[in-house]
Amino acid sequence: MSAGSEAAVVRRPSSARWWVPIAGLVVALDQLSKAWVVGHFRPMEVWRLLPVFNLTLRYNRGAAFSFLDAASGWQRWFFAGLALAVGAAIIVWLRRIDARLQRLLTVGLSLILAGALGNLVDRLRIGHVIDFIEVHWHEAYFPAFNVADSAITVGAALLLLDAWLEGSRKGR
Repeated sequence: MSAGSEAAVVRRPSSARWWVPIAGLVVALDQLSKAWVVGHFRPMEVWRLLPVFNLTLRYNRGAAFSFLDAASGWQRWFFAGLALAVGAAIIVWLRRIDARLQRLLTVGLSLILAGALGNLVDRLRIGHVIDFIEVHWHEAYFPAFNVADSAITVGAALLLLDAWLEGSRKGR
């Protein structure tokens, strides 16, 4: 490439400056909130904050809704490997998109990545995930969850919203 043609190469700013801080902040909030709960609660202890919202310390060796929680231990490594594979795929995807033009997609992917990493830290460090947010209506309880799970849920909703908006723009 000649010196004159180097000026014609336009470098796109790294999208990492968008998603790394988002993911880092969410992982930090997740780990700090779990540490606080572990330091202030005994397992299964419940603090009722609102008529439909409790804080409680639960340990989950499985996945969403305690899926495979009672398995023999192999699930720890299976879900850790899954989190690593999903995280790597999301990082590749994030590196390929222009975060300035696809902000909703970038934020959604960043939240899913952060949630996967937050729960991965628990699995690798202590062998299970710490859950502590409990929502219920009278005696109907939703399974306990954490900040990482919330990030994954919000991130998935943002991906759906992004896809719907993209479809709406292309349909015009």
